[in-house]
Amino acid sequence: MFARGVHMHLKPNSIHEFKERIEKDVIPALRKQKGFRNELTFVAPSGREVFTISLWDRAESADAHNRPSYPDVTEILAALVEGTPDVETETFDVADSTFHEIAAAVTA
Repeated sequence: MFARGVHMHLKPNSIHEFKERIEKDVIPALRKQKGFRNELTFVAPSGREVFTISLWDRAESADAHNRPSYPDVTEILAALVEGTPDVETETFDVADSTFHEIAAAVTA
């Protein structure tokens, strides 16, 4: 399993709409992507900083997401995000996680 991180700065008072867009638009779009496994969204107590981690079956799946569908995600969130989201250029191998163990058991 592989992970990709994205860091964003939200506009003031946009956290509720951001969460709604993630739930209603972004997650359903990600679920249509080949190899997508999970999305984790972390919000700072200020409600202005967000870090997301998407989990993928293979590094190639995470990389493939960046080409056709990532621009759609940034468009969905554009009115809520200040500047450009900072996407990790490197895909990370998930060394260990409880989700990783569950996913491996389901595939076995």
